[in-house]
Amino acid sequence: MTGITAQESTTIRGAVLETIGADQPFAASAPLRIQELRLSAPGPGEVRIRIEAAGVCHSDLSVVDGNRVRPVPMLLGHEAAGIVEELGEGVDDLAIGQRVVMVFLPRCGECRECSTDGRLPCSAGSASNNAGELLGGGRRLSRGTAADGEPVHHHLGVSGFATGAVVDRRSVVPVDADVPADIAAVLGCAVLTGGGAVLNAARPGAEDDIIVVGLGGVGMAALMVARAVTSGRVTGIDQQPDKLELARQLGADDALTPEQATHDGLTATYVIEAAGHPIAFETAVGLTGPGGTTVTVGLPAPGAVSRISPLGLTAQARSIIGSYLGSAVPARDIPRFVELWRAGKLPLERLITRHIALEDLNEAMDELAAGRAVRQVIEF
Repeated sequence: MTGITAQESTTIRGAVLETIGADQPFAASAPLRIQELRLSAPGPGEVRIRIEAAGVCHSDLSVVDGNRVRPVPMLLGHEAAGIVEELGEGVDDLAIGQRVVMVFLPRCGECRECSTDGRLPCSAGSASNNAGELLGGGRRLSRGTAADGEPVHHHLGVSGFATGAVVDRRSVVPVDADVPADIAAVLGCAVLTGGGAVLNAARPGAEDDIIVVGLGGVGMAALMVARAVTSGRVTGIDQQPDKLELARQLGADDALTPEQATHDGLTATYVIEAAGHPIAFETAVGLTGPGGTTVTVGLPAPGAVSRISPLGLTAQARSIIGSYLGSAVPARDIPRFVELWRAGKLPLERLITRHIALEDLNEAMDELAAGRAVRQVIEF
């Protein structure tokens, strides 16, 4: 499936990462280069998508800055939505012209991990993601001439920073046409990861208190879902004043810096850590009350280490849960979030800081690195 001929390929424009660990500011070093690429026709069990919108996530930045080592060259982007344009053999449950959400961890449905109701990531999906391939094996992207084309790696089975993509059918979830493309895009990572951590990992009662540490796209989504499902006290924690103000506007009972929360002795039954930093994790554990649960969804650098007191866990019967992709089953959970959005309980439009063009991606990475953006969305 890695070979591409001129007869079976289309041309797309996308943002390719050539090397990782470029100097900041990225607007100057330009690690992401907009290029023309060749995209193969979908194989069996695959779908070709015309991408309408793609969110810029911290997981993309983690590849650019070197915290997450991936094979290069790689067409980045893992949070996207678009329109089905072509169906591979055997795909009979989607229709041409249908809008779909693209999901960055496909599930094979056959491995032991896939039987855990979302608790564990699919082993086959994780392996293909690490290799820069699709779940069915191989790559559908290349650049250069048909005779000597150079393969380009996929990012998490999506490669959404482009005008088009071929993905495994198991990497998409259909949504109705009333869901706008930018809203559909953020459902695939920010909402699924942050909101899923609340619904699937924490599982609060209707009156439980919830704290969210780190108010980026994932954390803000977690806060919004927490507000939608509990009448208890919901608190947002971040260092950025603008994010604290947005959290209040979105229904948080309070929004504090970590220092303020610690000084006030704030605790909650459930604490979601979404910053991806060891100090944030320590903060989240410290804010978890007796008998409570810390749910960590942030992805720190691989060598990052936190210090916590085991005695505090034992003596106060506290728990720590890891949650990847919100412990979600996307086909089940995305419709749940759509219904909350339709009911006016999940104002996802407020999650989007700004809409940008594909050419603005390097600058967008700087905004993300500086903590100034919640979600920036590319519109095609």
